[in-house]
Amino acid sequence: MNKLIEPFIRLKTYCEKENFKGWDPYDGLNSKIFQAIPFLRNSAICRLVMIQGFKRSPINFRKIALVKKDYNAKGIGLFLGGYCNLYKAVSINPELSKHFGNLQEIKQRIVSLSNLLIDLQSKGNYHGACWGYNFDWQARRLFLFPAYTPTVVATNFCATALCEAYEITKNQRYLDCALSSALFVLHDLHRTPYKGGFLFSYSPLPGNDTVFNASLLGSRLLAYCYSYTKNHDYITAAKESIKSCCAGQQENGAWRYGMLNVQNWVDSFHTGYNLDALADYERLTEDTSFSSYKDIGLKYYLANFFEEDGQPKYYDNNTYPIDIHCPGQLLVTLSRTGKYKENRKLASKVIEWTIKNMQDKKGYFYYQLKPGWSSKIPYMRWSNAFMFNALSYAILEESKVSQISNS
Repeated sequence: MNKLIEPFIRLKTYCEKENFKGWDPYDGLNSKIFQAIPFLRNSAICRLVMIQGFKRSPINFRKIALVKKDYNAKGIGLFLGGYCNLYKAVSINPELSKHFGNLQEIKQRIVSLSNLLIDLQSKGNYHGACWGYNFDWQARRLFLFPAYTPTVVATNFCATALCEAYEITKNQRYLDCALSSALFVLHDLHRTPYKGGFLFSYSPLPGNDTVFNASLLGSRLLAYCYSYTKNHDYITAAKESIKSCCAGQQENGAWRYGMLNVQNWVDSFHTGYNLDALADYERLTEDTSFSSYKDIGLKYYLANFFEEDGQPKYYDNNTYPIDIHCPGQLLVTLSRTGKYKENRKLASKVIEWTIKNMQDKKGYFYYQLKPGWSSKIPYMRWSNAFMFNALSYAILEESKVSQISNS
């Protein structure tokens, strides 16, 4: 625990000082200069070059290009979930209040972030609450999602965080907003039939329709909503999606990112998303039908994405780029699958390696490390909200271990 506290406080201080606003790897199209030139903003190739150029560059040109720091809904959802974990950790171990604040102070932060998150909902004729990103997103030449287009991934993180906030505050507004997101998943996302079930689409717009982690996160959200409402429509749809995603799992436990030929890689943190979804579905519904897929997937994940010294890998067959999501997701997945305690040594190594190699003296975490030039730009959603959330899981789990040791 002691190794966690000081690095986490530095990260927490940095994020609060920035008021949780920041840049994003994919926000290049938010450049006021780019948007002022019709030829550029109307060209798919120019949009793609702009996004990838900003994303890949180790030098941050955003101030020059007039890209402002802003709130990102998924980032706020991650922060909210992190503060909820801190609240639980301090409840278990009151001595932590001297580091993170007392329960009332943490609850005040939970309330302010919850209200902000509700304000950041995507506007439009959707069936329920949903959230997207604060930038246009051009993916190759396959599709363009305009800013604030809701996605199932962002909506999952935001709505489930509001459920956690409700459990602490008992503010019905938070739960009502979260539960309405089930209607977004059921009625605004389209479905691709696959091996006896279907995959939920990434967003209501065409494109990115066959991504396994996106569909599983939709199922995870439906399971959360089912746990409150006992609406069997939610669990029926969730199970159909999970059936297809598990049918898409390889015999060794791996999942490729998606079904398209250009989505055939196997990476660490999206594998973690899949495992989180299966674990939460099982916990919330008490349906153990897919336990074997979760177990073999977790075994593959732990065996193929981390080196002996704690260094994480991006792909199962290649280390680089070492993305900050790779170490962070381990802590989340070990907690959500109930496997933190038995893998505590691995978690400790990964935490130590990440703090040593990827945390700046100012408190924020770097985006990616590469053999050549690395990107050390302080992205708020991608790097800092994600690690805030991830480290909060480790703090919560260490609190549980301490509680057992002191019993």
